[in-house]
Amino acid sequence: MQILQTLSNRDVHKQVLLLAIPMVLSNITVPLLGLVDAAVIGHLDHAWYLGGVALGSTMISVTFWLLGFLRMSTTGLTAQSYGATNKHQLGLVFTQGMAMALGFAGLFLLFHQAIADWVFSFSDASDKVKHYGEQYFSIRAWSAPAALANFVLLGWLLGTQNAKAPMWMVIIANVTNIALDVLFVIGFGWKVEGAALASVIADYTGMSFGLWCVWRKWHQDNLPPVLGLIKDTTNGLSRFVKLNRDIFLRSLCLQMTFTFMTFQGASFGDEIVAANAVLMSFLMMISYGMDGFAYAMEAMVGKAIGAKDRNQLNQSLIGTFFWSLVICIGLTIAFACAGSSLISLITDIESVHAIALSYLPWLVAMPLISMWCFLLDGIFVGATKGKEMRNSMFFSTCAFFIIFYFAMGWGNHALWLAMLSFMAMRGVTLGLILTRQWRRGEFLV
Repeated sequence: MQILQTLSNRDVHKQVLLLAIPMVLSNITVPLLGLVDAAVIGHLDHAWYLGGVALGSTMISVTFWLLGFLRMSTTGLTAQSYGATNKHQLGLVFTQGMAMALGFAGLFLLFHQAIADWVFSFSDASDKVKHYGEQYFSIRAWSAPAALANFVLLGWLLGTQNAKAPMWMVIIANVTNIALDVLFVIGFGWKVEGAALASVIADYTGMSFGLWCVWRKWHQDNLPPVLGLIKDTTNGLSRFVKLNRDIFLRSLCLQMTFTFMTFQGASFGDEIVAANAVLMSFLMMISYGMDGFAYAMEAMVGKAIGAKDRNQLNQSLIGTFFWSLVICIGLTIAFACAGSSLISLITDIESVHAIALSYLPWLVAMPLISMWCFLLDGIFVGATKGKEMRNSMFFSTCAFFIIFYFAMGWGNHALWLAMLSFMAMRGVTLGLILTRQWRRGEFLV
């Protein structure tokens, strides 16, 4: 009965879409940025420029992505403080998050050259590609303070139920990056150095806009003075650190599975790895879309838990699950009916197209199977239950490798079976944990 009442409530749908749609739109600019980067660098006179940028940017992306727990933990803790109307705690979460972000950035800058030397020593790339990869990495490293601060800014703004500011943060940063890419690389002829510098400036531009948005919110809500909060930074810091630790370990497991998917696919041959790359781009499309609704879930669930409002929590869950289901059904139909045409948009190599088409059924099944893990992640982030997320991810990662091992005879199909099972297992384990805690009354405390 409550499900029907919630679904007939326009305010619930409005709340979900106002939070989710801006995040989906901002996520769309991320692959667009990568496409423009590749197009600008890819039109230079030698392939090693593109290879160097790809190598250097991958190292930076993986490093920063592993520190993405700063956004997730900040969103959950901020949303709970916002729901509880605890202004002191709301300001404290921001100062603790920024202190941690700048601390990690300082450590990274201190050791980034040693990290680069160590990682590049494992690469089989040519000397030219390594040279330009190291050049790109050494410049991009200086964006660390802004890049990590942006995680905290995005999380804090989203936690205060403001999705438009994070959307404009991401869009402004990416548009700046694209414009400076063209100016520095094509206009000034700075090549790889220009691409790296464009990204650094873009990160600081996004951070500046984010700080301005936080400043406005700070004064609107009359939050405590920052200096007083800095003195109180250690208060409750252990909870923040434990939550970040658990989410970091979860992210490490997630990165391990996707990295294995790429490297193992490469062992099956050039055409297989190319076909996997095409299908993985569609999987990223699913992820970017579902992340928008997961972010909405984080903010809404955290606010409801902070306010200790079970009715608000139920409405958040029902409304977000409904719209996620609608989106995933649409994606499933699109992949099933127009999969061949979508593959053709990315590659016109007949052999790669044919191979990608043979693995397309795995992708058709992916939206409806994977939506549960994205949304349940959002619930547990909002509830700041990092230990449960960590344990679920560890179990699912083990299942991924076990399933691949026993299905190895299927070749690349075994990889896709393992990936689909991995997504399903994440949803199943988190769902079981949620059901148990809900029945025991442990979830909303």
